[in-house]
Amino acid sequence: MSLNIEPTGAVCGAVVTGIDLREDLSDDLVAELRAHWVENKLLIFPKQQLTDSDLERVTLYFGEFGEDPFFGHIDGHENIAAIQRNADEKTPIFAEFYHSDWSFLEVPPAGTVLYGITIPPHGGNTRFADQVLAYERLPDDMREKADQLTAIHSAELGYSPKGVYGDDDQDSGRSMKIIPSERALEKREHPFVRTHRETGEKALYSSPSYIQGFAGLDEEESRALLMAFYQHQTADELVYSHKWEKDMLVMWDNRSLLHAASGGYDGYDRLLHRLTIADTEF
Repeated sequence: MSLNIEPTGAVCGAVVTGIDLREDLSDDLVAELRAHWVENKLLIFPKQQLTDSDLERVTLYFGEFGEDPFFGHIDGHENIAAIQRNADEKTPIFAEFYHSDWSFLEVPPAGTVLYGITIPPHGGNTRFADQVLAYERLPDDMREKADQLTAIHSAELGYSPKGVYGDDDQDSGRSMKIIPSERALEKREHPFVRTHRETGEKALYSSPSYIQGFAGLDEEESRALLMAFYQHQTADELVYSHKWEKDMLVMWDNRSLLHAASGGYDGYDRLLHRLTIADTEF
């Protein structure tokens, strides 16, 4: 069976079949997959029965392991985090607001790899918003404004001791291992419009999950702009909602997409393993 790439028919994403990720991949095949990845922004590999060591090997085809500054990791695999929610858990759904992973780092990750292990019979879709299209479809005045903006990124709202996943959340019964830290108070600036170093495409980069404001603007003006852009960035026509299956591997390009988790599976366990693909430069 030969490699087959079938677009999802939505704004982004393609399903990859005809490949067994348990096998070593040639350099030529990896290059072909990478080309499809950056073009489609999201690759979906169904029916892949992978070990954690397989997941690490596949990730390394696409780059070095990226940093996960506020996650604990599974035993024996320091680059794999468990995205977990137990059936009886009552905590808020983790990561249910659109974001680009770890955009507050000096060099944010290129991509994320997620593998389905325990998948509920319904709910739990991951939504992906195409930020290349979001940029292209901006009204002229908003695009001109976006091009001029420098965003101030921080993990404070989520991972500082007083954040959503901070000290209070540690006693909430959350099954996922999150490690809040004062490091989350750090701030970094990135252009709000990011040019993809591999495709040359421009995209809106990140959201109010990690952007605290814009350089040179006061808090009120920054907040109003953030909300206006966020409403545009996450409009339904820019979103692909992905339904998970057991033994499915999904990898996405954080430079081109925002993503968000969703609930709807109360009473069921859910477990996925997650790895991060580092980038070499912003």
